[in-house]
Amino acid sequence: MSNRSKKATMSLILFVLPAFVLYVIFLVIPMLQGSFYSFTDWDGLNKSYNLVGIQNFIEAIRDDARFRNSILFTLKYVIFAVVLQNALALLLALLIESQKRAKGFFRTIFFMPNMLSIIISTFMWVFVFTKVMPALSQFAALKFLNISWLGDPNISFWTIMLVSIWGGVGTLMIIYMSAIQGIPQHLKEAAIIDGASPFHMLRYITLPLIAHALTICIFLTMNSSFKVYDLIYALTGGGPARATQVITMNILEEAYQLNYRYGYASAKAIILFLMILIITIIQVTIMKKREVEA
Repeated sequence: MSNRSKKATMSLILFVLPAFVLYVIFLVIPMLQGSFYSFTDWDGLNKSYNLVGIQNFIEAIRDDARFRNSILFTLKYVIFAVVLQNALALLLALLIESQKRAKGFFRTIFFMPNMLSIIISTFMWVFVFTKVMPALSQFAALKFLNISWLGDPNISFWTIMLVSIWGGVGTLMIIYMSAIQGIPQHLKEAAIIDGASPFHMLRYITLPLIAHALTICIFLTMNSSFKVYDLIYALTGGGPARATQVITMNILEEAYQLNYRYGYASAKAIILFLMILIITIIQVTIMKKREVEA
């Protein structure tokens, strides 16, 4: 290796080293520690603990009804979030790209919620649902607006979904628009000359050529939905009666609020990690097979 190559390699190492050190300190080491504590009965406070093997995992899956309910609610949330956010984002991207004017205006309008902090925007929505809706219902005699948006288990899920879509669709829309703009123009023109309808254009030209964007957006939505916490905590706090409690809230409640069972909560976190890993591998594998080169 020449001196020039050695200097380039050393420069690269020095450039990457700070980020790598921070990655190891704040991600790898805590992950390894959490994995170890998941096999113990540590309470997170005392220095002493006992190894319990896989007992924490067995208890979480077999005996913990609250944890199972949080898994079911999380899966329900993930499914609807992935489908609705991506469908709406793709629809908006297609509609905006079909416009010859005001593209920048519409991009700004739909992306603006992403510029706000999740907590700030969520508290804004709490104000809307608890103050604005009842007042509007009384002022305009719209009785259907005067409902328990956050207190009814059957309604609170769709309230959460509304806020989730409002806050997450903008980023996905931008990704889809970038992918649509990357479709070669000659393919579109050839399809139009051949008499392809808008539906056939979408099915046989647009969707296959933006499959890579679909893979990315579904991955991002799925990953963030499995780990959602702040949005639901600010809206409902997991209520009413833990009806909207997701896995992350159940884990933190177990570790720091309810029983101080840090080892048991670590086992639940490992289960969540394995769920995300397995589902992500399946999703990316399936989606990658559908991608085509332009």
